[in-house]
Parts: sequence; structure tokens; C-alpha cells
Amino acid sequence: MARDYYEILGVSRSADKEELKRAYRRLARKYHPDVNKEPGAEDRFKEINRAYEVLSDPEMKARFDRFGEAGVSGGSAQGFSTDFSDSFADIFESFFSGFAGGTGSQGRRRTGPVRGDDLRLDLALEFQEAIFGGDKELTIKHLETCETCNGSGAKPGTKPQVCSTCGGTGQVRRATRTPFSSFTQVSVCPSCNGTGQTIEEKCVTCGGHGQNEVTKKIKITIPGGVDNGTRLRVSNEGDAGKMGGPPGDLYVFLSVKNHPDFQRDGINILSQVKVSYLQAILGCCLEINTVDGKAELIIPSGTQPNAILTLEDKGVPKLGNPVSRGDHIVTIKINIPTKTTSEERELLEKLANIKGERTGKGGKEGFLGNWFN
Repeated sequence: MARDYYEILGVSRSADKEELKRAYRRLARKYHPDVNKEPGAEDRFKEINRAYEVLSDPEMKARFDRFGEAGVSGGSAQGFSTDFSDSFADIFESFFSGFAGGTGSQGRRRTGPVRGDDLRLDLALEFQEAIFGGDKELTIKHLETCETCNGSGAKPGTKPQVCSTCGGTGQVRRATRTPFSSFTQVSVCPSCNGTGQTIEEKCVTCGGHGQNEVTKKIKITIPGGVDNGTRLRVSNEGDAGKMGGPPGDLYVFLSVKNHPDFQRDGINILSQVKVSYLQAILGCCLEINTVDGKAELIIPSGTQPNAILTLEDKGVPKLGNPVSRGDHIVTIKINIPTKTTSEERELLEKLANIKGERTGKGGKEGFLGNWFN
């Protein structure tokens, strides 16, 4: 099955380089085999690397956008792009901090506050909600800093201790010798998972994690004019950060339900109206449905099948500029009856004869010719 690299990284197709890099770095840290020992983590890590390798290279990204995975399945690019190399080096250093005796590794391990993960929520809107917007109440689950221990993970009155395995560096070093050379590998300390601290008495509320999963309700404002694929960012409603780091953000991805009478074309609303052949010939004024409610539509005399009529400023507000709106575009469908009563037929034949006498073309041909040509 073809893979969607955008979905693998959890980004939209309009994501820029910085968004791609942030998504890659977050996922790579999470699934790196030296940190995540769960089954399948290594395969997931490789998949994340491949997705970023393709999407961070403009040429490969263009081929993927056009042809999908088949367009980039001829093997990886000739070396990683600059962004990929830099980001991978950052991830790599955070776990190993270098080789060859650890030269230059000291002081480069990243410690201190860690930003929380971003979260995604998919929200389906009614047709009218997408057009005019409004407030929506959402129920979300995210991680919040434990109030009992203030995020330390330690029982109140105690505090985390310096890890005895790594001495607080968060790293352990292992020397390897071969017949030709020797080198030292630096990896994440298995005792403290790289934090440099261990907790002897864990907080009973969070179990030593420093965070708790919380279900809460939040209210967001949907701007008028949103459409399928619109993404809204709700700041600081992602998972809480660790060690005093800031929380991530919540991204709300919108989809719009279909409407039985209307279709949307950008900022215009499309609909159809059926009229009788007499209304099309003589003209009339109809009351039709719009997104604003009932509105009058003038059908000019002599209206032809599939004619287009426009109600200005009855469409969708422009996103970010709600005072400017599109139009409501109406396609006219003429209903020609398949059966007529004897009385209707008699009247039509009389009218046909009258029209024929006036034009000099005779009978029904002249009548129909003037009506529909």
C-alpha cells in the first residue's frame, strides 16, 4: 500500500520547511530505537526518516506531490538535504553526543525544559457553520503538569536525586575495541532515560511521570469562510512540557459536511432552480433558499435552459475579511411537462395557430420557432 509521507509526519500538504523539521524532530526523538523499546519502533523510525528525506528535498517533494510514492520509489536521494542532515544530527547528538572517544561531546547534551507535544483534533462542521463561523465547544484529552508535585514526579517533601549510573549527565559511555581501532559510544542512560535524575519516592498522583492525562472542555471560535482542510491552531492546549517546558499547541483540522441544496465553489454558492416553461417564457419572480434565508430571484422573460442568474453578496464571506462575500449563482432548469390535459393542449394549439398566422410561417412550426429559437 502506498504511504502518505505527509500523514506519517502528521503535517498538512501546505506545511513549510520549519513545520516539517519540527514534526520530524519530535517524532524521531519519540521513536528512536535507543529510547523506544516497543515493538515496531525501529520500523516507525525508519519510516519517519524516509518521509522527511523526501519532503525536505524540493525536487523529490514535487515528484511525490504529483505521482505519490511511486514517483520517489527509485531509491533515496544522493545524500540527505541540508535540512535533513542538520535535523538528524540534532536527534543523533541528543542520544549519543558523538563518537571517537567522545571528543566534543561534553556540554552539547541538550538538557533543561522540553516543549510538550502538539496535538491534532479533527472537527466536522455543518455547511452553514463553515460559512458563517461561530463558537464551538470541544472536549479534548491532553497531558497537564501534575499539580501535586509541580511536574517533578517526586513525592511532595522530596526531590529527584542525581542518577548514580550516569552521575547526572544523562549519558553512559561504552568503549569498544576492534583489531584495527577503538571508539567510545555514548548513549542515553537507561536508569534515568537521559534526565540525569532518579526518583526514589514517586508522586502518588502521577506515578512519578510529572504529568497527568486530563479531559477538559475548551471553546474555540470558527472564523467565517473556512473550508475543507482549514487548520486552526489553539495555543498552549497541547501536552504539557517537561521540566518546566512550555506546552505544545492543539491543531484543529476542519472538514465541511455536504448540503442537500447548495454546493460551494470557493467563495461562491451554487444551486439550481426549476421553473415551468411558461415561467421561462413569460418571466416571473420566485422566492428561493439562500444561506441567508429566503430571497427573491427575478426570472427574465425568455430565459433559456441552463441560464445562469446571480444574487450578489449572497455567497461565502472571505476568510479574514468577512465584510466581503462571494455570490449565489443559480442555474435555471426548465421543466417541460411530458403530459398535458386536453384543455391545456387545446389552448396551446390555439396559441400555436395564432403565432403561426402572425409570423406567416404557419401552424406549430412558427409558434415553436419563435418561442425557442
